[in-house]
Amino acid sequence: MTEPILPRIRPEIAALAPYRQGKQAGPDAFKLSSNENPFAPLPSVLEALQGTTPINRYPDASATRLRERLATRYGVGLAEVHVASGSVAILYQLVQAAASVGDEVIYAWRSFEAYPGLVLVSGATGIQVPLAPDGRHDLDAMADAVTDRTRAIIVCTPNNPTGPIVTSAEFAAFVDRVPADMLIILDEAYAEFVTAADAVDGLGERIFEKHPNVVVLRTFSKAYGLAGLRVGYAIGHAQVLNGARATGIPLSVTSAAEVAAIASLEAEDELLQRVAVIVERRTRLGDGLRAQGWAVPDSQSNFVWLPTGDRTDEIAQVFHAADIVVRPFSGDGMRISVGEHESVDKVLRVAQSVVAPLQ
Repeated sequence: MTEPILPRIRPEIAALAPYRQGKQAGPDAFKLSSNENPFAPLPSVLEALQGTTPINRYPDASATRLRERLATRYGVGLAEVHVASGSVAILYQLVQAAASVGDEVIYAWRSFEAYPGLVLVSGATGIQVPLAPDGRHDLDAMADAVTDRTRAIIVCTPNNPTGPIVTSAEFAAFVDRVPADMLIILDEAYAEFVTAADAVDGLGERIFEKHPNVVVLRTFSKAYGLAGLRVGYAIGHAQVLNGARATGIPLSVTSAAEVAAIASLEAEDELLQRVAVIVERRTRLGDGLRAQGWAVPDSQSNFVWLPTGDRTDEIAQVFHAADIVVRPFSGDGMRISVGEHESVDKVLRVAQSVVAPLQ
């Protein structure tokens, strides 16, 4: 049988591997591969979802009610808030708006694994700047990497998948070194889990006002537990966010997502109590791993990083055999989300069984 003639696909897209979601878990396994919130949605959020717009009707294309709540919360104008189907969608939109063929986008590596793909799809070239040995961003090296072709820089704090933060002082010095007309995307998807006093806080410090080239990203997927509904937001200068709005897919935020996000904001005190529980588990997990001899970076997110190097795939299989699904990055390390209470001791037992050969 002859092969069918197919439409031409850009060679770089044909060679690009699709985004890989964390492996799904069986009924008795702990799924610690996707940084999901282990708590079910609050009853008040579920109740709010019962009255959402009928699914035969389109949602509000600009998620106006949610944007109004966020604008009031952060003391900004409505045009300075953008909402999309997850903060990663806004990343795609901003990079598409800022960069194209012949341009460059700088980001740390290893960092969020969607970064290389979204830059390539825009036609731009990704410039990967290695992390410091402790898993932190090397902002001096990132500033040094800026050329006249650079159009955007992505800073992820806390960094996914290693966990450390960028400090306020470090980010301030970095922004001062970068040309004022260059887009800086401050990806703060895990901001609610941060307890370090010196961490940068793009919204609390109102960096977007002092530096209009900075856009701050947040999400409802992690701390708020709405990963399955897909809703994130950006705060920044209206003209910059107009670029994201122009490149976005219309009607991508569902009515259910908007309603759940608003209900979650109204129940924030209760939700942040849950965040505090996750932080306590994170501390217990990180301290326990370090006591075993693991060189675990100081995670300020809802996961920890194990630098397992060349044995990553082998050790990931040991975890999987024990019904713990982790996120391995071959040849580098593995990310383990902070999950259910019972999962912490189980992770520590498995980690203890494989740490000795690494010492």
